[in-house]
Amino acid sequence: MSHPGPEEEFDKRSLRRELLQVRSRLTADDVRETATLLAARALELPELAHARTVAAYVSVGSEPGTRALLDALHARGVRVLLPTLLADNDLDWGAYDGRGSLVRVRHGGRMALLEPAGGRLGPEAVLTADAVLLPGLAVDGRGLRLGRGGGSYDRVLARLARAAADPALVVLLYDSEVVARVPEEPHDRPVHAAVTPSAVHRFRPRARPSLP
Repeated sequence: MSHPGPEEEFDKRSLRRELLQVRSRLTADDVRETATLLAARALELPELAHARTVAAYVSVGSEPGTRALLDALHARGVRVLLPTLLADNDLDWGAYDGRGSLVRVRHGGRMALLEPAGGRLGPEAVLTADAVLLPGLAVDGRGLRLGRGGGSYDRVLARLARAAADPALVVLLYDSEVVARVPEEPHDRPVHAAVTPSAVHRFRPRARPSLP
């Protein structure tokens, strides 16, 4: 895998810092209100309407809220997979069975994460997903996503690519985080869509349609 040069890495760090500063100014009410709007917008996606299995995540802090969306998908009877962080920053997966099925886990000195309490399904479980909801800090008009820099979802996307899997890739963001350009790395895989509280942005067609 190619690594970014010093200029690209500096640009990414600088952009991440700016975006996180904006998020840090959001109030709990801001996050709660936008989470409701985000869920309503995401649930309109045909990719989610037809999905049997969705790999998602539990938002933390000032991230765009996902809890309302997770509950709505679960209520629809969708199999929702949530990540558990492994020691090497890769992701294992477990099933979401409602709000009582989450436990708070602290990984070293990082922020505590809410993870599924049930059995682990293995990192390859993501290959069964019809749609993958990705966290991020920004996306540009090419569909290139800026993550937090930990590399966990780069591994997920590489795993999907190796298996020739083609789930819908959807990043969940605030409206201001759809930007002109994200610094690019050779291994970056564009997402198909970004959902914000006020809009759905589409970037590239699926290689094959979702089946009802």
